[in-house]
Amino acid sequence: MKYRLFRGSLVALAAAAAFAAASAADLRIGAAESLSGGAAQYGANIRNGLQLAADEINAAGGINGNKIKLIVEDDQTKKEEAINVFKKLIFQDKVLMVFGPTLSNTGLSAGPIAQGAKTVMFATSNTIAGITDPGVYVFRNSVTESMVLPVTLKVAKEKLGFKKVAVMYGNNDVLSKGGYDVFKKALEEQKIPVTDTETFATGDVDFKAQLTKIQGTHPDALVLSGLIAEGGPIVAQARQLGLNVPVIAGNGLNSPKLFELAPGAASDNVWVGSPWSLNNATPENTQFIAAYKAKYKNPPDPFAAQAYDGMYIAAAALKKVKLSGDLAKDRAALRDALVSVQWTGATGPFKFAQVKNKAGQPAGYDAVQVPIVSMTKGGKYNIVH
Repeated sequence: MKYRLFRGSLVALAAAAAFAAASAADLRIGAAESLSGGAAQYGANIRNGLQLAADEINAAGGINGNKIKLIVEDDQTKKEEAINVFKKLIFQDKVLMVFGPTLSNTGLSAGPIAQGAKTVMFATSNTIAGITDPGVYVFRNSVTESMVLPVTLKVAKEKLGFKKVAVMYGNNDVLSKGGYDVFKKALEEQKIPVTDTETFATGDVDFKAQLTKIQGTHPDALVLSGLIAEGGPIVAQARQLGLNVPVIAGNGLNSPKLFELAPGAASDNVWVGSPWSLNNATPENTQFIAAYKAKYKNPPDPFAAQAYDGMYIAAAALKKVKLSGDLAKDRAALRDALVSVQWTGATGPFKFAQVKNKAGQPAGYDAVQVPIVSMTKGGKYNIVH
């Protein structure tokens, strides 16, 4: 009798477990990030931010009883590989949506793939114009350079009082070139004369020739649009040559890696804008920073913060979706729910706004957030505005 009762209990437990397994499902979410190549510094932190948020959400019970399964692929900082990875995640792995890719130039290539497949592409680090042009399935919570850079320049000018600047930018990278175009327009609108304009390419390591030319024009500040791999050494080499002017930079230099590449006082007086700051002491940001440090043993950067918030924004949309099991319908339902999400996270209050493409037609969705301007000193980004 006892054996029968025990065996009956096992059958009941097995049935309950089977029911739970059938009731719950993995929410397959893809991420195409640069884990190798020139943007690996950013991609690794983005992956960390996404995974941290997914782990927290799952630990808190998941989304309507379902758990997030994050599937991360390396786009190798290459346009072609970003396309391949997006296709794999969408058509082979059958994810509900895809985060990424890391850089804007790969984002321009991947957006049409996601739009054509009617699968949400959620960019957390693409900031140039045109990313959301492909259509209504393309989203980003990364604030555009056109919104951030003019504010950064204006605040720096008001605080420092500079009269003329020199400019350096990467001419073979879409983010760097796009940032230069925004800076150029802002300099014209703010009537700031340019003493010299110099270029460099991704992978360059010696910038002394360009910096020597710039030094000869006696600028009051250096406007720099580039990625951290080149931007950090540019700042360090400028200081070595005695070019100790303020550096006004784009989002590429908004990374703790700067303090490794330009150690000590060499990294001081770099001005950047972003919706996120390590020193922004809101409850949401304080909690995020503590959790990130505990898990990864290093402080986060803006790319990790935007990815972390991006996952929570997606989770807020998924909570509104009643999954049908029909992947096409579920992808469309997620897109519809994502449009109206408002969220306050590590990067502050956030919502989406639909934009129009170059033809004036409704396109995807950009971030609506207020940028924070920071200046580096003593190995930290210090908020000035």
